[in-house]
Amino acid sequence: MDEVELLRRRMQAQFGRARTRAAAAAGTSGGVQAQDAGAARLGLRARGVADPGEPGRALAAGETVVLALMRGTLHLVPAEDARWMLGLFAARNLAAGARRRRELGLTEEVCARAGELLPALLDVPRGRAELVRLLNNQGLGIDPTGQAPAHLMGWATAHGLLCRGADVTPRDPGYLPLPQGRPAPEGPAAELAGRYLAAFGPAEAADFAAWSGLPVREARRAVAAAGPEEVAPGLFAAPGAGPLPAGPPVVRLLGAFDNYVIGYRNRDALLAPEFARRINAGGGIVKPALVADGRVLGSWRREKGALVVEPFRALPAAVRDELDGEAAAVAAFLQVDAALRVERPGTS
Repeated sequence: MDEVELLRRRMQAQFGRARTRAAAAAGTSGGVQAQDAGAARLGLRARGVADPGEPGRALAAGETVVLALMRGTLHLVPAEDARWMLGLFAARNLAAGARRRRELGLTEEVCARAGELLPALLDVPRGRAELVRLLNNQGLGIDPTGQAPAHLMGWATAHGLLCRGADVTPRDPGYLPLPQGRPAPEGPAAELAGRYLAAFGPAEAADFAAWSGLPVREARRAVAAAGPEEVAPGLFAAPGAGPLPAGPPVVRLLGAFDNYVIGYRNRDALLAPEFARRINAGGGIVKPALVADGRVLGSWRREKGALVVEPFRALPAAVRDELDGEAAAVAAFLQVDAALRVERPGTS
């Protein structure tokens, strides 16, 4: 399989879906990166959610929730999948955060006492600051100004006590009890591997390991158990997956931290190494990206009255033609009056 076909097939898997609801888009994607709420909304839009109000309504209705899952990062997932997905990652995430919790004064005793008190405090969705204040009223002594509140919520999430839902005030996510959801699948790692391959394939087992954070050996077993189609040596896709139909290039303006950009062990095919730091400059920041037929061609940003695209090189005419419609769709989804502005390569 040559690189062009590989990327077009991945583009079809990731972005070739019909219009859908937020929970369905998150579920078929294996979860949508959600450490930035605005970026998560754009992630859903790129995967078939056309109604700008749908992401917020799904959170408010409890159809979707946000949890620390793959690689310990926040993901938006269907509420019905939250508990079994958490079961795959909770122990790993707890172990990874143990040292930092101790440094923040979140001793085992403090966390255990918080775990006893939190269920009664979640009779209504409450913000993090309010929960910490109520816990401190019971003498827990949690520093409300630093990282301790976030790490305590992470501990409580990993123990199945709560999850994040809709904001209770602007930029203050509400916490609510973890939904019961549906029964765990017989092989949860294989279930997740199947969803990954359906959304990211063709991909290697090592790609699934890098995206999920599971050990490579466990990831290989999960991929094998998912029953994929081997479309090239070592490359797997969901059964029946096919290449992108012929036609104009498929162009997407992706939000920050998008699944597609960070979903593979080796990203050289989708993002040329000489431009990699223009998207991922380090420090955990992954910028919004312009993607055409699976290849990252530049970054973009919002300015007052404009969506500004910074291409790495001059854009092909066919990509430029499709970019106009994509920018208009993004502006409509964001409910802003913003014109497209494409900067000349090398001007920033």
